[in-house]
Amino acid sequence: MTVIDRVEIHEFAFEARNLARDGLAQNITFRRGSSIQVTKYAVVVRTADGCRGEYVTHWVATRATLGQMQMLCPRLLGKDARERIAIYEDLKRDIRQFDHMGHGPIDIALWDWAGKRLNASVSEMLGGYRKRLPAYASTYMGDRHGGLSSKERYADFARHCFDLGYRAFKIHGWSDGNPREEAQNVLHVAAAVGDRMTLMLDPACELRTFADALYVGRACDEAGYFWYEDPFRDGGTSAFAHQRLREKLKTPLLMTEHVRGVEPKADFVLAGGTDLLRVDPEYDMGITGSLKIAHLAESLGLDVEVHASGPAHRHLMSALRNSNFYEVALVGPDCPNVIPPVYLCGYSDQIDCVDAEGMVSVPEGPGLGVTLDWDFIEKHRSGLSVYE
Repeated sequence: MTVIDRVEIHEFAFEARNLARDGLAQNITFRRGSSIQVTKYAVVVRTADGCRGEYVTHWVATRATLGQMQMLCPRLLGKDARERIAIYEDLKRDIRQFDHMGHGPIDIALWDWAGKRLNASVSEMLGGYRKRLPAYASTYMGDRHGGLSSKERYADFARHCFDLGYRAFKIHGWSDGNPREEAQNVLHVAAAVGDRMTLMLDPACELRTFADALYVGRACDEAGYFWYEDPFRDGGTSAFAHQRLREKLKTPLLMTEHVRGVEPKADFVLAGGTDLLRVDPEYDMGITGSLKIAHLAESLGLDVEVHASGPAHRHLMSALRNSNFYEVALVGPDCPNVIPPVYLCGYSDQIDCVDAEGMVSVPEGPGLGVTLDWDFIEKHRSGLSVYE
């Protein structure tokens, strides 16, 4: 009765106001009065006994991801939903020629299914013990329209986040990757809030050269930043380049957001390319794949930082001793983030989701512990793929 007999992929979209895509890199940034259409996918895995596992994507909703999900979902039919490891291994092999981004949402839905069948939260199944997680505000990329448009505006927004309860703040800079502007911003924000907030910098691979990355990294050293992430245009994939960068900087590097799965991440860290490892249950083949990466980091005595936000991310982090902060992404002044508004249970990853101590809670109900608004999903649905 635990055989998978139906899988669904629901494509849907919603409007997010005061946001636009910039003309340089198509990053989402603030623009008052503008709006963008945001696409997400919901995946449902059903077994013959009627039990359902569900997950709505937060960060991987591209057409390429959809294509991979459509490749993989038929492979679930006839499999025992309890056998997540076997399914993980099969799906990992099936899309070995691609970037694996379509794998994660399916694995997360299987964990949701297992929790609902056992009447246990994913955190409980993982042995999770952290009920509240320290969070950092992770900004949108900078803009030129009055949002995060200057170093002064970044500092003002950091103060606002502090007043909301955050005790940590991560800067995403501007898409044009001007190293002098980025370094000035690093120093200015530190002067404003560095005495009371932990600070991080993520140029999102927008700095053009190794020399630019070194220049901005030295500003991070001067200002005492907690980490320096994905600095330049190698795309975050050159272990050799980042090993050389580590030789010249004091600020710890946080890498491997763009390196998929446990084996490539092991290669990257063993080559000396990072101080901290990135993991994301959507990007890294689900909760199953993420656990392997977290244990890899732990075996080497390293910390692993969970990328981005979502209920799966919170459950994962609840079971990780060696993880420092939960990322509330992406946030900016006078605009929402692009988390889908599909939760009927009060779950939120909007900027005000933290308590007065800058913490977020781990959902406690069965599975992922969230209730999805299927009326909203179906009302805004643009496509449906069913496999049975």
